Amino acid sequence: MKVGVITRNKGKIKIVDFVFPKYGIEYEFIDKDYPEIQAATSKEVAEYTVIQASNELKIPIVREDASLYINALGFPGPFTTYLEKTVPPEKLLEILKPFKDRSGYFECAISFGEPGKEPVTFVERYEIEVNESLIGDQVFIQPWDKFLKFKGETRTFAEYPYEERIPIWARYYEKMAKYIASL
Repeated sequence: MKVGVITRNKGKIKIVDFVFPKYGIEYEFIDKDYPEIQAATSKEVAEYTVIQASNELKIPIVREDASLYINALGFPGPFTTYLEKTVPPEKLLEILKPFKDRSGYFECAISFGEPGKEPVTFVERYEIEVNESLIGDQVFIQPWDKFLKFKGETRTFAEYPYEERIPIWARYYEKMAKYIASL
């Protein structure tokens, strides 16, 4: 089966290139903007896009969406991209100074949709911690990668090559690839 994958994110492209060929899934990246709805979860955002795109393009579509939750603040959730664009990492660290709780998580949802059918979605949760300072300079980093790290990890995301993180981030892509390969 050939699927369209909606993303321009270089990191997500690397994950798809890492996972889908192992399952014999043919794919093409769709370079088209679709509205990212304001919703309470990443699952809703990803599902909305695959429904719209699969019905418009008449092909199976895969779309991933990730939300960062910082427990002390109770946000940003699905509004992570907006906050990344408007609050620099230094400012967010300043906001977090009075809080002892440095925990949080990423909620990552990957959806598969075929024209006229309900989407299938897998959601993965990655526990994280917020470092107290900005550290790291690896490529493919997001603005906040210099202070985010997986729970129990000593390095921020920006302190080690993205390629080392691909197998970690690929967990929910693997679930989706197994599902698609079974069709």
